[in-house]
Amino acid sequence: MTQTPTPISAATGVLLVAPLSGSILPIEQVPDPVFAEKMVGDGISIDPVSQVLVAPCDGEIVQMHPSQHAVTLQTAEGIEILMHIGLDTVTLRGKGFTPKVVVGDRVKLGDPLIEFDADYVALHAVSLLTQIVIVNSDQVARFVPKAGQVLAGQDLVLELLLSKAGTTDTSAISSLPVVTSNAIPVPNPVGLHARPAAVLANLAKQYQADVRLKKEDKSVNAKSVTALMGLQVGFKDVVSLVAQGPDAEAAITALSEAIANGLGEEGATPMVSTAEPKPVPQPVTRPRSDDPNTILGVAASPGVAVGYLHQVRQQEIEVAERGGTSDEESRKLEQAIAQAQQEIAALQAKMQAGEDAKQADIFAAHQEILTDPDMQDTTAEAIIRGQSAAYAWKQAYTTQANRLAQLKNDLLAQRANDLRDVGRRVLRILTGATTEAIAYPDQTILAAEDLTPSDMATLDRSKVVGFCTIAGGATSHVAILARSMDIPAIAGGEERLLEVANGTPVVLDGTRGQLRLNPSADEMERTRQRQARIAERRQADLAAKDQPAITTDGHRMEVVANIGSLADAEKSVALGGEGVGLLRTEFVFMERAMAPSEEEQADIYSSIARALGDRPLIIRTLDVGGDKPLPYLPMPHEENPFLGDRGIRLCFSRPDLMRTQFRAILRASSHGNVRIMFPMIARLEELRQAKQVLEEERQALGVAPIEVGIMIEVPSAALMADRLASEVDFFSIGTNDLTQYTLAMDRGHPKLAAQIDALDPAVLRLVDLTVKGATQHGKWVGICGGMGSDPQAVPILVGLGIQELSVSIPTIPSIKAQVRGLGLAECQALAAQALAADTAVTVRQLVPLPEE
Repeated sequence: MTQTPTPISAATGVLLVAPLSGSILPIEQVPDPVFAEKMVGDGISIDPVSQVLVAPCDGEIVQMHPSQHAVTLQTAEGIEILMHIGLDTVTLRGKGFTPKVVVGDRVKLGDPLIEFDADYVALHAVSLLTQIVIVNSDQVARFVPKAGQVLAGQDLVLELLLSKAGTTDTSAISSLPVVTSNAIPVPNPVGLHARPAAVLANLAKQYQADVRLKKEDKSVNAKSVTALMGLQVGFKDVVSLVAQGPDAEAAITALSEAIANGLGEEGATPMVSTAEPKPVPQPVTRPRSDDPNTILGVAASPGVAVGYLHQVRQQEIEVAERGGTSDEESRKLEQAIAQAQQEIAALQAKMQAGEDAKQADIFAAHQEILTDPDMQDTTAEAIIRGQSAAYAWKQAYTTQANRLAQLKNDLLAQRANDLRDVGRRVLRILTGATTEAIAYPDQTILAAEDLTPSDMATLDRSKVVGFCTIAGGATSHVAILARSMDIPAIAGGEERLLEVANGTPVVLDGTRGQLRLNPSADEMERTRQRQARIAERRQADLAAKDQPAITTDGHRMEVVANIGSLADAEKSVALGGEGVGLLRTEFVFMERAMAPSEEEQADIYSSIARALGDRPLIIRTLDVGGDKPLPYLPMPHEENPFLGDRGIRLCFSRPDLMRTQFRAILRASSHGNVRIMFPMIARLEELRQAKQVLEEERQALGVAPIEVGIMIEVPSAALMADRLASEVDFFSIGTNDLTQYTLAMDRGHPKLAAQIDALDPAVLRLVDLTVKGATQHGKWVGICGGMGSDPQAVPILVGLGIQELSVSIPTIPSIKAQVRGLGLAECQALAAQALAADTAVTVRQLVPLPEE
C-alpha cells in the first residue's frame, strides 16, 4: 500500500522517499559485510525495478563517484545520504551509468540523479541491490526503516530522528604535536570507493586523534566516508596520513599499514611507494675511475669502436592537465594507442626482415604494454576525473615505470625502460609533438642517460658505431639488441659521461666496459688495427667452425648451444654447434593465454630433435616462477621470488603441467638424441620425486628410458654433488644462478653488476666440488651459464674438468677455436691457481683476454 510522506520537520528529523521503485531489504541482509555491518553507515537497501535513481529529498550533491555508480546528497540539516547502485559496480568504471547531476547541484525531491542500464549492470556486477546509507549516522538518534514495495519519488523508506549537536573541545588536541606518515601507494584496484573508504573511516574512528588523509595538496577527514570518497583516490595514487592527538602515533602506524595492505579488499596487493625517492649518496659499488679520461661501466655488448661522442637528450613533452569532455579525451587515447600499435608493428616488421629477426619479440612485448589493463584503467579513471588524455596517460605510465624501476628483481625493473618507451610514443601522438631526425656524423658514439628499444631499431648503423649509457645493465632489452646488432656498448656508466662535450674523440671497449676520452692519434690507430684483427679472427674461426674442439694435447671438449627455438637449433648447427646443452622450454609456455597441450609440445620438441640429427638435445623442464610468472598461472606475491616457488618446485605444485611436459619430452625422444634436465634442484628429495613422476609417465607411454640430468644452480646442490651424481646421468652448471645465490647478489642488478662475477673463487670452488662429486660416479659435467661463453673462463673450466660448454650461438666458432689453442696440463695448473686466488679480479688477471 502506498504511503504518503509527512512534511519534513527540520526541528525533529528527516524523511527520505524511495529513490528507486522496488522491494525494501534491511541493510543487515545485504550480502556485503561493509554495508551489512553498517561500516559505511545505517540505512536500507532496495532491490530495484526502475532504472533512474532520483533524489530522496531536497539537498545538494556533494559527491559523485568517478565510476558514476554512487552519489552523495547532503540535506539542509547536514545529513549525508550515500546512494550506491549495485554491489561491486565500481569495477564497471562508469559503463552502464549516466549521471544527471554534478557536484554542487541543488536538487529537489524526485529529481533524477543517475540513469543506469539495469540489464548491463545485472550481467556484469554482483547484484543490483541499491543501498541508501546515512554516512554521518552519528548525527542520527533513531532510524525508522520501512518495509515492502515502494515507488520511486512517492513512498517513504526511512525516517530519521536527529540527535542534538554537541560541541567538541579541540584545544587539548591542537596543543599536541602533529604526526605524519610516509607516502603510501594505494593498492586497491579501483581506489578508495565506498567499501575501503568505510573500512578506513571506521578504523580512524577508533582513535581520539584528529586524522586526515592527504592526496597531493588536498586533505580530508579520515573519519568521514563521504570525505574520503570525495578525495577521489585512485589505484596507485600516493596518499599520506596526518594525525594530531593523544594517540596520533598509534593511529598513523595502524592506518598506514591498513591502507598499504588494501583495507581488506580482495585483489589489493601491497606495492612499492611511487613517491619521488629521496636523493641518496652515489653507491660505492658503481664503477668509478680515477683517470679523468677513462669512464667505467658494465660490459653490455662486446667489441671495440673508435669515434666521436654525441650526447642524446630525451625530449620532454609538455601536457595540459585539462582537456575536453571525458568522451572526447577517451576517443583521443583510443586513436593514439591504435596509431602506436601500427608504428610498433612497423618496427617489428623491420626487425624481422633484417638480421635481428629474433629480437623482434621485444616489440611484441611493447604491443602488450599498450594494452596493459592497469595502465588503461588508471588512465580511464583520471580522464573521468577531468584530466586530459595526455596528462592522464603520462601520469599512468610514469608512475608504473617508477614503481617497476624500484623492484628488487632487476630483470623486471628494466621493463621500466620499455614502458617509458611505449608511453612516450603514445604521448607524442596525443600531443602532436614531432621527433626531430638527427643527422649523425660518421663514426658516432652515442652518450645518453638511457636509450630505448625504439631508439635502437631506428639507429643509422652506417653512422653510429657504439653507445654508452648511464642507466641499464647487461640484461636490458637495449643491451640484447646491441649484441644482436653487433654494436659495442657500455651500460651503467659514470654520470660524468653526460658532461662530455659533443665531438670529443673516444675509444669504446664494450668487452671491458670502458670508454677512453681524448685518445691520442696513435691510440685510435691501434684500436682500428685491433678491430681489423677481430674481424680477421672471426672469419678464421667461422671457416673452421666444423672442426672439433680438441686441445693441443688431445683432450676433447664438446661445444653445444643454449637455445630457445627451432630457429636457434638450426642456426647453431650452421655455426658448428655439436648439439644443444640447454633448450629453454619457457618459450613454449610464455606469451599465450593458456598452457600448451601435450601434442603441441611434442611437435615442437620433436622438430628440434630432428633438426639436430644425432646430436644431443638436452631439454630443461619448465623453469618459471614468481620472478617470471605465466599469465594463466596466477601466483601470490612473493617478497623474494628468487627464493620462492620457482623451477621444479612450481612443477610439483602444478603436476598437470609437469606430467604433460614430461610426456611430450618422452614422445619426442623417439625422434632424436633427447635428454631431460630438471631445474633448481636443491635437495635430494626433489630429484627423486621428479624422477618418480618421469618414470610413471615413461611406463605409461611404453617408451625407452632417456638420460636424466639436473641443473646445479644453488650451493646446496654443489655441496651434495657426490650424492646427487649417483642418481643422475649428468650435471649442467647454471653459473648465472649459482653465482647470484653464492654471492647473494641479484644477477641483473645494475648497481651490483660490477661485483657479480662467475670467476669469483667462491663460485669456482663450487664448480670444482661439483666436478669431483660427479667424477666419483663416472658422470660428466657441463656448463650452460654465461661463464661458458666467457673467453677468460674457458681455460679454467677446461682445467677444472668440465667436459661440455653450452654457449650462446654466435660464440660457438670462437669458443671452439679457443679450445683448440689450449693445452690441458696448462689449463689444470691455471685452475689450481684460480681456486687459490682471493678475488675475481685476481682470477681474471691470470687469464688475459685473447689477443685481438
